Amino acid sequence: MLNNHIIKILVIVLSCLTSCKEKTEKSPIKDQTNTVKAVAKVKKLPYFNTPDFTPTWAPDHIELKKIHKIPEFSFTNQLGNTVTNKDLEGKIYIANFFFTTCPNVCIQLTNNMRKIQTIYANDDEIKLLSHTVWPSVDTVKVLKEYGERQNVNPEKWHLLTGKKEKIYELAREAYFADDLYKETNDPNRFIHTENLLLVDKNSHIRGVYSGTKPEEIKRLQRHINLLKKE
Repeated sequence: MLNNHIIKILVIVLSCLTSCKEKTEKSPIKDQTNTVKAVAKVKKLPYFNTPDFTPTWAPDHIELKKIHKIPEFSFTNQLGNTVTNKDLEGKIYIANFFFTTCPNVCIQLTNNMRKIQTIYANDDEIKLLSHTVWPSVDTVKVLKEYGERQNVNPEKWHLLTGKKEKIYELAREAYFADDLYKETNDPNRFIHTENLLLVDKNSHIRGVYSGTKPEEIKRLQRHINLLKKE
């Protein structure tokens, strides 16, 4: 009698374990299928107007005039040349913020930016901009030496320096690259962000990505392909 009772309990436990295992094994497949479907549905990228990166979808021609744009800027690259908005007319570009002596996150950012440079090495439609957030240290000479060490192609990838207040204003107000600024309201606080920002040919922000994650670079590639079709 007791043996039969124990056997029944074991059967129930084994049944539960088998059921849980099947659910665990099937769930990733389901998630992957949903992810693939979600990716397949994305045929046009949103626009971003605010620091919280709430997407605005498919604005009409009139609304498009009200969409946030990167304003005019002028900085100096690693060759000592001035880089402005006019140099990026008709270009899609990826922007980020860094400093050359950063020992951790910036190394990953630079490595992934270099991967993007390699992928689009022969595509003049794609440019890269890296703005230093420590311009008092990252002079033109320092940026040039850094670029040479990191195999940066200055024709493709601009390492930019300039007046600190102009760089910080651009980062906070144009690229929304300082998440804590709205909370602290401290204009002197050091900016450091791992985000990469995708900007279209009309200076609109169309994507934001974690620059330290390889899978985000793949997502960025897909989104660039969508922009090229617009």
